[in-house]
Amino acid sequence: MSGLTYHIADRVATITLNRPEKRNALNGVLVKELRQAFARAEQDGDVKVIVLAANGKAFCAGADLDYLQQLQQNNYEENLADSRELMLLMQEIYSHQKVVIAQIEGDALAGGCGLASVADLSFAVPEARFGYTEVRIGFVPALVSVFLVRKTGEGRARELLLTGELITAEQAAAYGIINKVVPAENIRAHVAELARRLCNETSANSLKITKTLVRTALDHPLPEALENAARLNAETRQHPDCKKGIGAFLNKEKPVW
Repeated sequence: MSGLTYHIADRVATITLNRPEKRNALNGVLVKELRQAFARAEQDGDVKVIVLAANGKAFCAGADLDYLQQLQQNNYEENLADSRELMLLMQEIYSHQKVVIAQIEGDALAGGCGLASVADLSFAVPEARFGYTEVRIGFVPALVSVFLVRKTGEGRARELLLTGELITAEQAAAYGIINKVVPAENIRAHVAELARRLCNETSANSLKITKTLVRTALDHPLPEALENAARLNAETRQHPDCKKGIGAFLNKEKPVW
């Protein structure tokens, strides 16, 4: 893969954007490579947690300039197909069976801010800036709006998407876009320790089901959502992980996950 690196250690797959000279900007090739990397991690039984990181001063600066010029030459069908590739990437990250942690050590703008928004957990250095800047170049934050409204609520999403203004990492945390601001010298250790705890202290099946519960909670009327939750509850009780965990708890033992 030309635009990223993929590394596995201790059940953690680290996907690192690796176009620092382009501020890790997205183009068609990188989007496809990201889809391949996330699919690879989902299919790998040895992977339990995924970390999305980046090399260089920016996490991801949105769309590549050369890529934007190319889009000007596309017809509607070509642009729709290209847009659907990015749609599928965001949907696959958001719906991934494994926990996705974004480690943000630089600016996350436009589509890059979208990547931070769809991760399960996101941590950023104080110097990172965030913004959905599409309206400033005559574009629209179409795909990310679907996820941002769910994450921050309609009012905050309107503010961020309509103004296109950049905000600080502290503001991004206050708005609920990211989980926490971590000093630059500590962020890699912080993410690594969280990934380690998830791998060693939680059930992979429980993580997957819990992600499903959170993701689908607003998709149905309350009675239907509760019925779906009850069904997942009953199914989980039959899973080997649940039997193992409860057995260990009753025996005052620590389960090995």
